[in-house]
Amino acid sequence: MEININCDLGEKSKLHSNESDPELLKIVNSANIACGYHAGDEDTMNEVIKISKNNGVSIGAHPSFKDPENFGRERMNLSNNEIRKLIIDQYEILENIAIKHGENVTHIKPHGALNNMACEDIELATTLAKAINEISKELIYLVPTGSKMEEAAKKLNMKIACEIFADRNYEDDGNLVSRKKPHALITNPEEAKKHVLSMVKNQALNCHSGKQIPCEIDSVCIHGDNVSSLNTAKSIKLNLVENGLILKPLSAMKKFN
Repeated sequence: MEININCDLGEKSKLHSNESDPELLKIVNSANIACGYHAGDEDTMNEVIKISKNNGVSIGAHPSFKDPENFGRERMNLSNNEIRKLIIDQYEILENIAIKHGENVTHIKPHGALNNMACEDIELATTLAKAINEISKELIYLVPTGSKMEEAAKKLNMKIACEIFADRNYEDDGNLVSRKKPHALITNPEEAKKHVLSMVKNQALNCHSGKQIPCEIDSVCIHGDNVSSLNTAKSIKLNLVENGLILKPLSAMKKFN
């Protein structure tokens, strides 16, 4: 069985260090690269693309609300046209840099509040899906499994990769536990690796209550902004390989070829 590990990278800002990026890029299969709107800049994009290419890591755009002050984590109400422009502009920023390295953006994964809002709102989810489909029908759309984003993308028959979060707990409705709650994050690498393997093998979400929700899982997201990110990533990767999973970049998975 094939599985992918993805990580949000190039997110250098006053709120976040990107010092672990080179090490994380030795572990993950696909990189979601900040395009300068919530974090990052031309230098960080160049750096992540260069290291990704050397490690056989596929490249994705990680578009956000244009809100570096809040790291893209504050909700904003924009028109459909404004949302469309956000996605296309950030994709083009990253793609133009990738081309200089002989690479291409092969997937898109929205960031922060934009992603959270689209998980709940089918209209916003549809706007995002249509914008990505407009760029290219070959782009892989990386979405939280069971979300409105998955639902909207399926209606457009897009290439969809469904993800789970290695370091986050789930509520009984399948949504992530709010970061404002004390049990939102899983910071113990041992706990995280068991959490991930169980979900991938069973193709089901593990809720904090013990409930399981059947779902599709193609990819595991490891956040790069937690203190334990590096150890968690190493532990999860090793555990998946030891249990017979085949790790691949999104663009190389049989599902998309």
